[in-house]
Amino acid sequence: MRSIAPSARPAAGGRTPRHRAGRVLAVAALVAAGLVVTDASASAETTHVIALARSVDEVLTNIRNWLMGVLALLATVFLTIGGVRYVLANGDPGEVDKAKQSFKSAGFGYGLAALAPLVVEILRGIVGA
Repeated sequence: MRSIAPSARPAAGGRTPRHRAGRVLAVAALVAAGLVVTDASASAETTHVIALARSVDEVLTNIRNWLMGVLALLATVFLTIGGVRYVLANGDPGEVDKAKQSFKSAGFGYGLAALAPLVVEILRGIVGA
């Protein structure tokens, strides 16, 4: 029977210390490359953009569109989660209740997305645009 020297024995996961050292060296090289790239981009000439929108009205329109998009996206995620939970519930009352709660959350999200233009109109009234 052949014995293996302690330094050549595989560590946990079947890897030798040489494999771990190679992995540490690769991570160190990636970090160093990232620092070089970050330093190169940080030293580049920077341009300060105050605003891309030409008016307050355009800013409020962008806010409305962004708000409606995010709320609709989250509501769609909750609707999908509720549907999957309902299908996978297999008659379990607890899971069915969780699915119904997800459906309610999705409806609430869609309702808020529909009310986003009203919120922006209120902001327009406050700002005076």
